[in-house]
Amino acid sequence: MRAVLTRVSSASVSVDGATIGAIGKGFLVLLGVHVNDTEADADRIADRICGLRIFEDAQGKMNVSPADAGAEILLISQFTLYADTRSRRPGFTAAARPDTAVPLYERVIAQCRARGFHVETGQFGADMQVSSVNDGPVTIVLDSISN
Repeated sequence: MRAVLTRVSSASVSVDGATIGAIGKGFLVLLGVHVNDTEADADRIADRICGLRIFEDAQGKMNVSPADAGAEILLISQFTLYADTRSRRPGFTAAARPDTAVPLYERVIAQCRARGFHVETGQFGADMQVSSVNDGPVTIVLDSISN
């Protein structure tokens, strides 16, 4: 799995002009599922998302966990994170098909909620409009295999 995590002051997602998810301070997470990903990868990436200490402490150091910062999570599925860009037209064969991706995406959501986080989501497979106010900006890429 691959997650692009951005620390935000606020973020929202809309489908057909209607807001379906919105958060205040926290993480906007774009999540891609690879064809070879497993439940263990979902658990690993959820653990990384929920434990990443990138909120500032009193000394201005990134040292505060999302739980201690009162962070919320907006989790959006994004198969394009596994784009093959060797040609000018991207290919997406490395991205998991919905029958595999949806249960793993939902597992990440459930794992984050089980850790006490308020999690909002997009709509899997929909044409979504995502808005965010980046804080910092701080953006981190997490891969379940190498991280």
